[in-house]
Amino acid sequence: MARYVIRRLLQAIPTLLGVSIISFVLVYNSPGDPILIRTFDPNITQETREILRRQLGLDQHWALQYIGWMTGVTLRSGDAVEEFTRNEIRCNYLAVLNATFCNSGGGILRGNLGTSIATNQAVWERLVERMWATFQLGVAALLVSLLVGVPLGVLSAVRQGSPFDASVRVLAVVGNALPSFWFGLMLIFLFGVVLGWLPTGGMRTVSLTNEFDPVDRLRHLILPTIVLALGGIAGISRFMRTETLEVIRTDYIRMAKAKGVAARRVWFVHALRNALIPLMTILGPAILGVLTGAVIVETIFSWPGMGRMTFSAAVQRDYPTVLGAVMFFSILTILGNLLSDILYGVVDPRVRLS
Repeated sequence: MARYVIRRLLQAIPTLLGVSIISFVLVYNSPGDPILIRTFDPNITQETREILRRQLGLDQHWALQYIGWMTGVTLRSGDAVEEFTRNEIRCNYLAVLNATFCNSGGGILRGNLGTSIATNQAVWERLVERMWATFQLGVAALLVSLLVGVPLGVLSAVRQGSPFDASVRVLAVVGNALPSFWFGLMLIFLFGVVLGWLPTGGMRTVSLTNEFDPVDRLRHLILPTIVLALGGIAGISRFMRTETLEVIRTDYIRMAKAKGVAARRVWFVHALRNALIPLMTILGPAILGVLTGAVIVETIFSWPGMGRMTFSAAVQRDYPTVLGAVMFFSILTILGNLLSDILYGVVDPRVRLS
């Protein structure tokens, strides 16, 4: 098992490298100028903007910017130490190459996701601030997806061809096809505006007392959880229906029925136990997928999570935050796939990872 995990982690290195290059090129070629957004004040001169642009390295070729982002070391032609020395960045002039090397001490390879252009705050600190909010929403959506999707899939399989089976299949198609932004807006309009039952956004109700109210937090969680879990319910129910149909046709299920075992025990103990094994292949990515795929939901419901922060950073052309978030989410995705393989080997004794 240990050798397998190490081998998979080593295979993830070129994947992360490819993701970093593609994401950096896309961000570099995206329209907009982060300097103009940061220095929107009309009193700031163009000369000041150019100095800031050079300090941030945005005037260099994209390949040099990429190397600086990955390693924290930037290369400048000529002796320009005084212009680029800022904060704790150390610059040295090499007369042999007639170039100035500046070492910021950061870089992705050193575990530093960079500094936000918009807030001048470390990207990792910004992610940590929003991580708990995204975790709450993601876990709630995953639990709802499993608690609703698994029983629906099993019951749809054992009642194959019934109106209930047809309804579940229609729900699966609608759940996969329904745009989350439209569904979220409809729920806000119905339950928040028309009926007034639930809050329309935010993580908690603003009050003078900053006390935690679990009931209030639950009310704010309901609508975004439903929207985020709808796709998971559709996918899991369809997956479980297919797997359960295969399991209930096996000999040991027929033997259990012939022995007079109760139908519910046959379905939800004998059949479900083996139908859940293939679910492990998608459970790992699903666990981390709900944590990283809530950009639209968090934006619609003003949920202060990592997804909403990344979307706002993209609008503000805060390139370090966008790239740092992409790399963080990419690592989570790779770990999710690895977790899926490990879980599959744990739940199925026939599988042994070497």
